[in-house]
Amino acid sequence: MESFESLGLSEITLKVLKEKGYEEPTPIQQKTIPAILKGNKDIIGQAQTGTGKTAAFGLPVLERLPEKSKNVQALILTPTRELAIQVAEELNSLKGKKRLSIVPIYGRQSMELQLRSLKKGIDIVVGTPGRILDHLKRGTLKLDKISYLVLDEADEMLNMGFIDDVREIIESTGNEKRTLLFSATMPFEILQIAKNYMHEYDVLKVNNGQLTVSQTDQIYFEVFEADKFEALCRIIDIEKDFYGLVFCRTKIDVDTVANHLIERGYDADALHGDISQSLREKILAKFKKRQLNILVATDVAARGLDIHNLSHVINYSLPQDPESYVHRIGRTGRAGKGGNAITFITPEEYRKLQFIQRGAKTDIRREKLPKIEDIIRSKKLKIIDHINEIVNLNAQSCYLEMSKELMEHNKPEDLISALLQYSFPDELNEKRYVEIGDAVVDKKGKTRLFVTQGKLDGLTPRKLVNYIKEKSNITAEKIRDVQILDKYSFVTLPFREAEILLTSFKRRKKGSGLFITKAKKGRT
Repeated sequence: MESFESLGLSEITLKVLKEKGYEEPTPIQQKTIPAILKGNKDIIGQAQTGTGKTAAFGLPVLERLPEKSKNVQALILTPTRELAIQVAEELNSLKGKKRLSIVPIYGRQSMELQLRSLKKGIDIVVGTPGRILDHLKRGTLKLDKISYLVLDEADEMLNMGFIDDVREIIESTGNEKRTLLFSATMPFEILQIAKNYMHEYDVLKVNNGQLTVSQTDQIYFEVFEADKFEALCRIIDIEKDFYGLVFCRTKIDVDTVANHLIERGYDADALHGDISQSLREKILAKFKKRQLNILVATDVAARGLDIHNLSHVINYSLPQDPESYVHRIGRTGRAGKGGNAITFITPEEYRKLQFIQRGAKTDIRREKLPKIEDIIRSKKLKIIDHINEIVNLNAQSCYLEMSKELMEHNKPEDLISALLQYSFPDELNEKRYVEIGDAVVDKKGKTRLFVTQGKLDGLTPRKLVNYIKEKSNITAEKIRDVQILDKYSFVTLPFREAEILLTSFKRRKKGSGLFITKAKKGRT
């Protein structure tokens, strides 16, 4: 097995990798890093998701880009906003002290925020095709002087209908660049991209490993986003000896969840890319000694953790893909012991959960969250067990003397009751918990609709919602994700309601005022 030292990386980068806990390169990293560092050809990297592709292209690109450039130096295209955020976070954690600005740009994020960032100057843009095209058409993003174009998850961009957008974006870039294309599969359309738009290139292929899941009990709970934290507390409280990792998608989510846990009195802490190495080591030392029993982390921050015998891995946020899911839950149930993998999904995420199950070739069963009375019952049993353990250890003489004195003036049951209340003043208080709404997943899915008018036509979210209600008697709570752009808009409805609305437009001709159709994949 090669080491990172043998790949030609600088001492500064090797130090960053050591601090992050990276021990040895993955196969795609072994092949790609030297090829980008030492060569000048374009690259096609074929490897499945979750094999370390971000570091494979990110480390050498970060090393080769100069500081203080006045232009965008690299563009990384990703199929989803979740992946754009994840890639940008990982690159920021890998750059060390190098002064490079790395920013994710994606749909449904504030356009004003993105314009301010672009005006200040960005070295590496990580973006989704739709929003990158918006900026190119506005003239707020220039790609003619980039040194690197990275197409990440190219086959997914094809599957999502982005391929024409990708071609248009490539054509807006200059010729003096290296193109790095990464894809799990190589369908005809992806090969045509390589043939038509890439210079002389090397193909670096890594055989796909078999995804495997451990002897782990896998469960999912259907909850609304607002109820996730309450659901997490119930899972922790009903367990006799909880010791687990809680995975969130972003650093902000990690901090929020960890802080709320600490405020509730749990022994928890956070781990993400912004935490210094010295603090990271202190947190991990506490967790390994079980001075902390809950660690909230991002996927990037948890990479390389050498922690065994976890009772639980909780997917507070649904992982991006089957590989990420397998890597997460592989941290529990080790050394022949069973473990528990729990995933929270919102009603809109059922299809994504199905995709993860198929890709990981596993079964994740649905369960109902514990009721408040079940948690209180479990807590009572834990308190009884804890006190019995203390009794068996024999109390110190000073406590025996106090016990005799108290027994002289009180009934045994009253005395024990008072001591329990003194020792556990809030443990059995049902008011600590709030009711959780019944989030029923719509297994028929939802439909994204395209609206032929936008801001320039005077359309607002309220006007669009009222228009849909008027045309189809659909209630407002079923009208979700309204997105009003300059010339057109998008809206999401449950499958059944979408069909009712579309039927009302079938007899009309397009062009006669506001018109609604099904949105094409990839342009939402």
